[in-house]
Amino acid sequence: MHMELISIDASNESATAEQLFPLLYRELHRLAQRQLQTNAPRALLGATTLLHEAYLDLSKSKAKFPGRGQFFTYAARAMRGLIIDYLRERCATKRGGEVFLTTLDADVDGPLPQLQETRRLNDALVELARLDAPLAELVDLKFFCGFTFAQIAELRGMGERTVQRDWAKARLLLHDMLRAD
Repeated sequence: MHMELISIDASNESATAEQLFPLLYRELHRLAQRQLQTNAPRALLGATTLLHEAYLDLSKSKAKFPGRGQFFTYAARAMRGLIIDYLRERCATKRGGEVFLTTLDADVDGPLPQLQETRRLNDALVELARLDAPLAELVDLKFFCGFTFAQIAELRGMGERTVQRDWAKARLLLHDMLRAD
């Protein structure tokens, strides 16, 4: 998948979600689709709905983003949190547990996601962020945003080989965290 990296106006030191959202809408929509493919079937939540819900969260935060990397990382985390909240709500006992109602023409690609697996992955990423925030950001950019090593290196202003070494380290740490559960 090729993602065009749109540049942010260099005259501002940082930009708000309101400024970045219209510029990066197509990339964010691809990110929402990727989040849903990774974490939840499309039949449960649409990419556009997820994107717009994430935008509402982003705009409420009033956070400033010094670059695309930080913005996409924040957006990926917001989307992942929304998916987990949505799955938790859908699996609540008062709503029938893991019973899902859908229309006959719903596009379900496979089995419904396991809330516990998604939650375990999220918890591991939160723990990784506590241990090493740049590694957690790298996981968000690579795994959830779908950026290549070259794109991440450009976003971070470092060499591609350094990004690859950090990726290997992040994967090992996450593997150990997930295995420990």
